[in-house]
Amino acid sequence: MYKKGSKPGTIHFSVKPKNGARKVELAACFNGWKPLAMARQKDGSFVRVVDMPAGICEYKFIIDGQWQHDLDHSAWAINPHGTLNSVAQI
Repeated sequence: MYKKGSKPGTIHFSVKPKNGARKVELAACFNGWKPLAMARQKDGSFVRVVDMPAGICEYKFIIDGQWQHDLDHSAWAINPHGTLNSVAQI
């Protein structure tokens, strides 16, 4: 899931893996798909706040090494690999 961050120009990404997870990363078009570590929260969710310009950007979570689109967000696009990317519009 994503939402506008508390500071202008920032986006708050979050995900709560169903079976728990040891490591979660965020990869997106705004940073060339370079994985960014997400911070584990007490409730088992993972969060990351990033700077992102206004516009449309595709993203995915990497949960324990497995790329996954955002199951809590319904805007998706098919990528060149034939799988889904989530789409954020800011």
